[in-house]
Amino acid sequence: MSPTASWSPVESAPAALAGARDLFDGPMRAAVAQLAPAVRDVACYHFGWTDADGSVRTSNSGKAVRPTLAVLSAQAVGAPAEVGVPGALAVEFVHNFSLLHDDVMDRDEERRHRPTAWTVFGNSAAILAGDALLALAFEALLDVAPERSRAAQRSLASATQHLIVGQVDDLDFEQRLDVSVEECLQMAAGKTAALMACSASIGARLAAAGADVVHALEGFGYQLGLAFQLVDDLLGIWGATASTGKPVGADLRARKQSLPVVAAMSSGTPAGAELRTLYASAALRPDADDELVARAAALVDEAGGRSWTVDESRRRLAAAHEALEGVDLEPVARDTLVQIADYVTARDH
Repeated sequence: MSPTASWSPVESAPAALAGARDLFDGPMRAAVAQLAPAVRDVACYHFGWTDADGSVRTSNSGKAVRPTLAVLSAQAVGAPAEVGVPGALAVEFVHNFSLLHDDVMDRDEERRHRPTAWTVFGNSAAILAGDALLALAFEALLDVAPERSRAAQRSLASATQHLIVGQVDDLDFEQRLDVSVEECLQMAAGKTAALMACSASIGARLAAAGADVVHALEGFGYQLGLAFQLVDDLLGIWGATASTGKPVGADLRARKQSLPVVAAMSSGTPAGAELRTLYASAALRPDADDELVARAAALVDEAGGRSWTVDESRRRLAAAHEALEGVDLEPVARDTLVQIADYVTARDH
């Protein structure tokens, strides 16, 4: 197998992410441009392409990990990178559909260092823009020959259903203090790992790759998705605003049942019990005193929630690496997949 001539994966993860964006950014903007103005304006703002007044911005928001995985998964099976572009659009539109809806449900006021779309355009506009992106996700696969797109469409539909169930569980957990670590991992599998697994295999599906290769890439994405979510949960407590785009301790202020918190509460330690009491008291809230938030973070750490989450993220990353072993993949593309996995799970926490 040989890499495509039009775009070659590289060992530098940031360069690979930027190179893949050059392939799918134009088609993604063109697809969004076809939306009705009312939802198009919200989507363009959400993607970071425009300001609230509609003026054009030159920067892109987010690393675009999922669409990059889609492009790489096509190359990993020896297909041209362009084969993965419809899949790249599909997974990125589904991902951003979920972000727009999650921000409304969670009442998050900041994302990527900017006010969230619902705070600028209102709840209804943000929800409808998310719906429009979900429709675009499946439209992106319609121009692919049916014999190649059918499996990709099924994978995307399944991932979307899992994502929705994961969000249902996440909302349910907000009303409970008895969430187990296993339940929390299952929720993360739905909200994050399912779409990451689809992203890492959809390009291979569009290239009509064999079942064993698709399964390996899917397993890689699934384990990467869990590792990614574990790190994201660490950042939700200890990440600096410059890195997360959200206030320090944002997940604690929202009393999120994130993996470090659930691991701490399930530890059977005095610190875990005190943390549970603090969550039950509703003292943690968006305007909570910084000292109280710092105390909650210290309790998570003392109860072992932080160390467990770090260890589990490393274990899941190792499992992602192992998923690609012994499978016939284009070597440079495979190495780039590994580089990206290492890069996106090495965020400061």
